[in-house]
Amino acid sequence: MKEPHLLQRLPGVFTRANATSQGVSNRRLYAWRDEGLVEVLGRGLFMKEGTVGDPDLTEIAVRAPGATLCLGSALARHNLTDQIPETIHVAIERSRRPPKCAVPVTWHRFDETTYRVDREEFAVTEGYTLGLYGPTRSVIDTFRLRHIQGQDIAIESLRHWLMRRGNQPSALLAMVHHFPTAEKSIRAALEILL
Repeated sequence: MKEPHLLQRLPGVFTRANATSQGVSNRRLYAWRDEGLVEVLGRGLFMKEGTVGDPDLTEIAVRAPGATLCLGSALARHNLTDQIPETIHVAIERSRRPPKCAVPVTWHRFDETTYRVDREEFAVTEGYTLGLYGPTRSVIDTFRLRHIQGQDIAIESLRHWLMRRGNQPSALLAMVHHFPTAEKSIRAALEILL
């Protein structure tokens, strides 16, 4: 029932449509799942056993190409918070609609003119990437959207950011000009912390 030659032809992460195009029936696909050869990531999305990558981030990368980890999720990846996010915070451009995902994700729609500011990409699994806002942008976003994350997390992230070697308030203030709504609160927090 395994038909390893069929499974070998599929990429590490594949959709039901990919499998069907390779001659894999639904019965065979779910037999692979029951045998532990594939994991179901979400509706119609599968990952082969042994494929390296975080299943939750992989589903997001497949469903929302060009998406970017932000807010608490970006802070956690940069070790700028002690909080563990209850949900994965992901930004997409304001003109896009958030896709449906099986993973716990909170979608944020950011303005297209600033979407790429301090954005980098990292590999989630073979063939898929996600964006990640840099540490400076992540701190700014937390202040800008403190009604979502909370003032305490914003202050905590700024404190962690300032303690890092090489980080200067001038770099933060240079970038915050892209986000005028955060400037006043960041300046006030810097006066208290410095």
